[in-house]
Amino acid sequence: MQRYLCTTLTALGLAIAVSHASANTVLRASHQFPGGQGDVRDEMVQMMARHVAEADVGLTIEVYPGQSLFKAREQWGALTRGRLDITSLPLDYASGRHPEFSATLMPGLVRNQAHAQRLNDSEYMEMIHAVILDGGARVLANAWLSGGFASSEQCITSPDTVSGQNIRAAGPAFEEMLEAAGASIASMPSSEIYTAMQTGVLDAANTSSMSFISFRLYEQVECMTQPGDFALWFMYEPILISEQVWQGLNEEQQTALMEAGEAAEKFFAEEAAAIDQEMADLYQENGVEVVSMSEEDYNAWLDIARETSYKNFANNVPNGQAIIDAALAVE
Repeated sequence: MQRYLCTTLTALGLAIAVSHASANTVLRASHQFPGGQGDVRDEMVQMMARHVAEADVGLTIEVYPGQSLFKAREQWGALTRGRLDITSLPLDYASGRHPEFSATLMPGLVRNQAHAQRLNDSEYMEMIHAVILDGGARVLANAWLSGGFASSEQCITSPDTVSGQNIRAAGPAFEEMLEAAGASIASMPSSEIYTAMQTGVLDAANTSSMSFISFRLYEQVECMTQPGDFALWFMYEPILISEQVWQGLNEEQQTALMEAGEAAEKFFAEEAAAIDQEMADLYQENGVEVVSMSEEDYNAWLDIARETSYKNFANNVPNGQAIIDAALAVE
């Protein structure tokens, strides 16, 4: 009898352990950015993983940085089909599927980080979030990264300085503007810029300050145009969760994820202002000339953008003019 009771209790204990293990939901988070190297986008996702683990709601986030799970351009499709659970994604990468997303990388639409924070609480952002949700994903944390230009040929300031340069422009809105100024365009994720510059495919690139740091592009360029007081380049890079996955979570798990997202968003907002200065310092330390656009340069670029990027977006994207107007209404 005693042996029987011991066997029964052991079996019961195993059953409880198996039941407990199966109750834990594991979410896979993928992004293209380097892991463990101080990239703030990776740290946002890692922070969310820690926060969710501490909440003890039967949820674990496994983070796969550096395109180790999905390539940069594959993440949106994988997310919306439920093959990927969470991603940190430059949203404009999915503008081929949802052209409205080009409004999250529109020249001159965001002036600085304070302006970006105001946009997060605007009708404009509500419109973007609605397209994201309709496409099959949900925003857990907002993030806007400022950025600039870098070139191995000459400093990029006024529009005439890009003429003849083969440049990587992040997204169609910037491509249209730069092409009108005389640049040749090459499209690729930021994770491929280094190799393209190393092999002579690119002369120049624009991307976020964080990517300029993380991908060590100072090794390939001669001049960096920092955001400065006139930041032409801002990109929306939110943390997203698959809507299919979200609907499969219980209320406690959803709450833990939203709280983790709020903490990550707050962390990023506090870090964002320092990233631009870190980039400028790093490039100067490595012998790269660092310059800024003047107000005159900035306005010259906006004149081109209004006749190319803004006009094309308003004419060709459903609700395009309304989205642009909502963004421009935010002071």
